[in-house]
Amino acid sequence: MVKQTERTNHGEVAGHRGEDEDGRGRQERAVRRQEESKPRGPKGQVEGKNFSELYEESLRSVQEGGLVRGQIVQVGKEFVLVDIGYKSEGQIPISEFTDAHGMVTAEVGEEVDVILERREDDEGIIILSKEKAAKIRIWDDIRDIYEKGGTIKGRIVARVKGGMSVDIGLQAFLPGSQISLKPIKDFDSYIGSTYEFKILKYNKRRSNIVLSRRAILETERAALREKTLQEMRNGAVMKGNVKNITEYGLFIDLGGIDGLLHITDMSWGRVGHPSELYKVGDPVTVKVLNYDQETGRVSLGLKQLKPDPWTDAERKYPVGSKIKGRVVSLADYGAFVEVEEGIEGLIHVSEMSWTRKIRHPSQIVKVGDRVEAMVLNIDSGNKRISLGLKQTQPNPWDVIGERYPVGTTIEGRIKNITDFGVFVGIDEGIDGLVHISDISWTKRIKHPSDVYKKGQEVQAVVLNIDRVNERFSLGIKQLTQDPWDEVPQKYKPGTRVTGTVTNVTDFGVFVELEEGIEGLHVSEVSKEKGANPLTRFNTEDVIQAKVIHVSRSEKKIGLSIKRLEESEEREIYRSYTEGRNGATSNLGEILKKEMQGLDSGGSPGDKRSRDPDGFRDDEDARKH
Repeated sequence: MVKQTERTNHGEVAGHRGEDEDGRGRQERAVRRQEESKPRGPKGQVEGKNFSELYEESLRSVQEGGLVRGQIVQVGKEFVLVDIGYKSEGQIPISEFTDAHGMVTAEVGEEVDVILERREDDEGIIILSKEKAAKIRIWDDIRDIYEKGGTIKGRIVARVKGGMSVDIGLQAFLPGSQISLKPIKDFDSYIGSTYEFKILKYNKRRSNIVLSRRAILETERAALREKTLQEMRNGAVMKGNVKNITEYGLFIDLGGIDGLLHITDMSWGRVGHPSELYKVGDPVTVKVLNYDQETGRVSLGLKQLKPDPWTDAERKYPVGSKIKGRVVSLADYGAFVEVEEGIEGLIHVSEMSWTRKIRHPSQIVKVGDRVEAMVLNIDSGNKRISLGLKQTQPNPWDVIGERYPVGTTIEGRIKNITDFGVFVGIDEGIDGLVHISDISWTKRIKHPSDVYKKGQEVQAVVLNIDRVNERFSLGIKQLTQDPWDEVPQKYKPGTRVTGTVTNVTDFGVFVELEEGIEGLHVSEVSKEKGANPLTRFNTEDVIQAKVIHVSRSEKKIGLSIKRLEESEEREIYRSYTEGRNGATSNLGEILKKEMQGLDSGGSPGDKRSRDPDGFRDDEDARKH
């Protein structure tokens, strides 16, 4: 049988002729390579052995299952030919030299460790294996690493029950508790990662290898801890990494020792949550505020690396100066503005607008807005700055008096109606109040809505402007003359008046003399024996009375029906007495004449005199 072997890239074939000579030559070359590294005697010979003995020994050493070292002599499409010093080359499947990307990694001249799987068959082919040789070599390496306490590199390839599978040339097991120093939440994130591992135990017979990454981390952490402790002291500035984030701060790994960076020590300014500034793994430089050797607790600070901005605040932000800042938060009473990192000022709602009544700062600003404000007050000791937003604009109350002096008639729309009056829009943001008492001179108004409606256009007179308290007083009734100006002259005491009863109360009767002008009768109603004097009056009755009192300032008129009646009685009596005196005089004359007639013989009973009013005598007059 003829043995064919690939010799060149052009596919040359060597026959069976001369195989023994070629095989012997290859064995000789292999023997030479193996013996070049062995110690030699003074004459260059290998100590204790001649060349022929070594050659025979090499032939015996190449046994099936043995581990030998060979040299790649040719790379074909299906096999790689390796010279192991035997009479013919051995074949290794090309797949054992192909990586994950399908690339062939074998190169001519490269030396590799192989296993002789099968000696020459009928066709004279030697079967070799690189992978099996690698496994045998790996177990030897594993034994050496384990005994010496070393580490081995491997790649995590899959997740298995209880841990991960690691490729170190052989499949090894990595327990979940040995992956990291802290509990693992996402095992899959480690797949594909390459680490150094410590061999906890192995069993070649069972092909069992247990690894640990945690052991290496603990060793490294212990070494870092010793180094960190040497540098640890209060006031020291150290570098670390964010290990964990909580709502109250960050835990910083300083190198074997964890320290707490509290949220209040992260910045001189406002920090809503630590995650706003850092994430896990971020490097950070901090200052050691306190190190307790007994408990091992370390308090860290970040803002302490910078000076407190309040120490120079009064010089940088004097009262009256204007600043620009960002609105960082809102409260019911105002808005907080960050002037710079660590310095915040408050704009109170009362300082946001000259004219508008701000109930909540969100009516003017929102978080994130850039605003300009004026410094109204600064207290570095208590770290407070009072700011004003409206002070950056002209105060309309400073010029409103010039535009609308007292006595000016203005026209506006009613914006609001309350129990005590109506608000009329005067200028942008400025409303004037017409008090209920300034709506009418004479009408009794229970509620302004009885007379006006919201949105109605009205005219009013400027009564007063209070710039300090920002109040604008208006009057509607002042558009006309006060009818009470003429009352004292029109209704003098003693004047008889006629009016209509508008109300009957327990204490008197109200009588309207004219629109809006009323008189009151209290105890001046004439009393009739055995009857309530007020029962004789009803609403809408038209009566007459006498004016007894007038007060312009109090706008009151006192009336009396009794005095009017008494006056009328006196008037009747006076008229009566005047008539009586006249009648007596005439009677005397008559009597005188009659007496004279008697003297002349007349009879006094024959003639009776009558007074001009038709009364027979004084008794008749009295009866009348």
